[in-house]
Amino acid sequence: MNPLYVGIDVSSKNNVVYLMKPDGTKIKNFSVPNSKNGSQRLVKEVLSALSSYALTDVIIGLEATSVYGDNLVYFLREDGSLVPYNRKIHVLNPKQVNKFKESYNDLPKNDYVDSFVIADCLRFGRINKEVYLDDYRYKALQNLTRARYTTVQNLTREKQRFMNVLFKKYSSLAQEKVFSDKYGATALAVYEEFDSADTLAYMDLHDLTEFLQKKGKNHFSDPEAVAKAIQKAARSSYRLPKTVNDSVNQVLAISISAMRALEAQIKEFDKAIANQMQLIPNTLTSVKGIGPVYSAGIIAEIGDINRFPDQAKLAKYAGLAWTQHQSGDFEAQNTRLIKTGNRYLKYYLGEAAMSLVRCDAEYSSYYHLKHKEVNKHQHKRALALTARKLVRLVFRLLKDNRLYVAR
Repeated sequence: MNPLYVGIDVSSKNNVVYLMKPDGTKIKNFSVPNSKNGSQRLVKEVLSALSSYALTDVIIGLEATSVYGDNLVYFLREDGSLVPYNRKIHVLNPKQVNKFKESYNDLPKNDYVDSFVIADCLRFGRINKEVYLDDYRYKALQNLTRARYTTVQNLTREKQRFMNVLFKKYSSLAQEKVFSDKYGATALAVYEEFDSADTLAYMDLHDLTEFLQKKGKNHFSDPEAVAKAIQKAARSSYRLPKTVNDSVNQVLAISISAMRALEAQIKEFDKAIANQMQLIPNTLTSVKGIGPVYSAGIIAEIGDINRFPDQAKLAKYAGLAWTQHQSGDFEAQNTRLIKTGNRYLKYYLGEAAMSLVRCDAEYSSYYHLKHKEVNKHQHKRALALTARKLVRLVFRLLKDNRLYVAR
């Protein structure tokens, strides 16, 4: 193997490139626009260096920088002129590159230095696997599942903000569990359609009961009891000055509209994900509790399961591995999860694990067993361990392409 190392520091406008010989000496350092024309020039410079120095391989590396490097990776992979040179493309974790840079003394911070560090990091070889792009179906699915993840996070933040504002208008109603779902259609109708705590507190009980029956579509077993609980909470809530109360009503109305819009987006993503999943046969949906969305989120990040030699490697890729703290005869019992890993895969494994806790007796027993073992961070620890257990199941089902049979 006689490789050319190509370090690329990517930004929205320009890509700074460093070409390095196998012995670490510099060939060339230049900048090209982050565009199709700029990438074509980059490939020409790489081909020229390969020919001039009789090199047989080309190893290309760039940092994971949001969306700015994606198009470049696609271009380099699809460009056939590099195929004869045993081309490999790596997308490096910025934290790994930064730690590697710390081994040098007093290096300045600029794009040309960063491209050199990436090239040298490739030369030392302590890097992650080549970027997986063998099947674009997984990337298409990943676009949908990651967008859904972002939308869910936005909805969670909006709900938290909404509850903070709701406390100003209905302090006691926000504190007490009057509704089974604080964000359900009936609850939102109460928050939105009554302009003040006084209006809600002193309206006719019969009228409020009818309002709840209508908005709840007769799903309440005892709507009058719910109406009484609402009025009791409204009476004990703080009273706002009218001007402040009016502004709070406006904020609540806008927040409710935002939540409904985000929920509608999530439904659209779920439909698109289900359609995309029809192109990728899998056995994960045979597990009761792991529907098309969670299985899609898991599969989109894993890609081809055969690129992982065992389930431990898959768990580490998902960030579901624990650090070791050992010295001499001492080994710490309390260890933390590693801080690296694929956060999207970790999220979908966690969501799927929690769903299994509700649907599968084995996973429910395991979760509650781990929950009882400690007094601190019980849910977080139990869920992480349950998700780690799920990794073994996911690996085996995908590896053997077999259906799940509950014990």
